Amino acid sequence: MEPQSLAILMVITLFALILAGVPVAFSIVAAGVGFGLMGMGFDLFHLIPARIFGVITNYTLLAVPLFVFMGVMLEKSRLAEKMLDVMGHLAGRIPGGMAISIIVVGVLMGASTGIVGATVVTLSMIALPTLLRRNYSHSVACGTICASGTLGQILPPSLVLILLADITGEAIGPLFAAALIPGLLLATLYVLYILYLAWKSPEKVPPIDLEERQSYSRKDLWIQFFKSVAPPFILIFAVLGSILGGVAAPTEAASMGALGALLLVFLSKRLSLDVLKGTLRETLKITGMIMFVLIAAQIFGLSFRGLDGDYLIEDLFSIIPGGEWGAIFFMMLLLLVLGFFLEWIEISYIVLPLVLPIFHALGVDMVWLAILVALNLQTSFLTPPFGWSLFFLKGVAPPEIKTIEIYKGVLPFIGMQVSVIGLVMLFPEIALWLPKAIGWS
Repeated sequence: MEPQSLAILMVITLFALILAGVPVAFSIVAAGVGFGLMGMGFDLFHLIPARIFGVITNYTLLAVPLFVFMGVMLEKSRLAEKMLDVMGHLAGRIPGGMAISIIVVGVLMGASTGIVGATVVTLSMIALPTLLRRNYSHSVACGTICASGTLGQILPPSLVLILLADITGEAIGPLFAAALIPGLLLATLYVLYILYLAWKSPEKVPPIDLEERQSYSRKDLWIQFFKSVAPPFILIFAVLGSILGGVAAPTEAASMGALGALLLVFLSKRLSLDVLKGTLRETLKITGMIMFVLIAAQIFGLSFRGLDGDYLIEDLFSIIPGGEWGAIFFMMLLLLVLGFFLEWIEISYIVLPLVLPIFHALGVDMVWLAILVALNLQTSFLTPPFGWSLFFLKGVAPPEIKTIEIYKGVLPFIGMQVSVIGLVMLFPEIALWLPKAIGWS
């Protein structure tokens, strides 16, 4: 059989295994090794060790477990729960105040964890019962939580951005800087949407009852704000500021962030052996999963290229009309559809290495393209019927929350995310201005 025919069969087999319920990492390895042996013989195994060694010795990827530890520590210590309670009561007198506080906490958690699943589940368990108890519309509550939880995909130090830096060959600092304004623009649109609902349909986003608000004095709330909300914000600002200001490399900043999170939890008297053990266990699980997929993707990519699959990709893009813009639209559509079925990490390490050489040849700015990809992957987390954030929320939601209500709730937020993608495509300076201002490009 022709090598390129084997390459096509390898991709089909990969999706068949995934749809059959085989874990993604095992599916990638099985397809890569099986078809690699058929097309390349045992020469494949002479090439694999160097690829694996390249992954596990990559200094950039050392930031992954450190940032994961930082975020999981803040989550396990229940600081996020306290942040939401304080922010909710500070904004509780206005309609939609609690939803806005969820978006703000989503920004803080996204900037500290970079892990969508953890953020969505945490916000769902903390905020959803509170919103339902306060008579929020089911769809608005679900949409706000799902959308706020996915902000971790784009806000630095997002794990997506760290891995995209590795895939594109760009430095992490410029990607973090480029993602900051689009991420904050997205969060601002979310807040404006809630304020619009508060004006148009206040019954969907009612304020906190006067009696409940009066149970906390303003003085006590501000004291709690400086105790519970300000310290995580200062930690995130210090970590990102040290990277963007060129004071520390991302890996060193991540180590300081991990230490800072540990110290923060200790000073808040929330550190215990159970919290530490739970944080270390979760960090190990998440990091192990990421590294396993990274190694599996190296084997798959090696086999695909050995079977001349990269020429197939070139031929495919050559027949797409529209030149550079046609290729970008096609890739964005492909990533969005794949996001229905695959996790972002599999998409990043299987699909992107195959298509990025096309854009390198076209002279496309890789930092700008990486931000478009990150925004796209974020959108796929929300898109029915297979958006992962929807599944995360449904898994912990009370029985009265119907699936259709979750779908209806996320639609306006999907519209806002598509709008931001369109703006960044039409006006690349939204993403590229800050890296240029810092002097990185």
